[in-house]
Amino acid sequence: MNIKQKKYHVFQRFGRAFKFNFIKLLRSPGGANKVALGFALGFGLEMLVISSASLIYIIFFPLVRLSRASLSASIIGNVIGKLTFLPVILLPFARKLGKVIFPLELSPGHHTAFSVQKLLHGDFHSLVGLLHGGIHALVGMTIFGIVLGVISYFIIHYLYEKELANRLKRRRHKREINLNRQVSGTL
Repeated sequence: MNIKQKKYHVFQRFGRAFKFNFIKLLRSPGGANKVALGFALGFGLEMLVISSASLIYIIFFPLVRLSRASLSASIIGNVIGKLTFLPVILLPFARKLGKVIFPLELSPGHHTAFSVQKLLHGDFHSLVGLLHGGIHALVGMTIFGIVLGVISYFIIHYLYEKELANRLKRRRHKREINLNRQVSGTL
């Protein structure tokens, strides 16, 4: 028996992945505070992935465990952060914000293009220039990560509580229907 699987466009796949991860988030165990904190950490730390050259993942797991948040919710928050492309979209704004907050300028002699060959030969001036340009982005993305993490905490907490109330309401309604069927069947 050949069953053809429906093909989806790229945007439909992103939408389906986003919806799937969001449903998994709202059904994850641990309570509203634990799930919302985990999501906020994962979503906020996703903002730092590009500017930290993925080194943020070194502290990802310990930070989630120390805060006693839900690891599965933080992973879902991280994936949803990737699916929204927010880190890529916010990067130019973060660099400008970082320059405003941390206005450090390099001396004119250090503006050289980055070269791995120069780095291997011991010339670290290009690495300093690369890190300096990244520092502004890191500062800006840290601020964006904190702000978006705090906002997402409250949104996910509200949505989790609302979904939990809806699930309990559906269970009560289903139980009432079953009880009514049993009572009418015995008469």
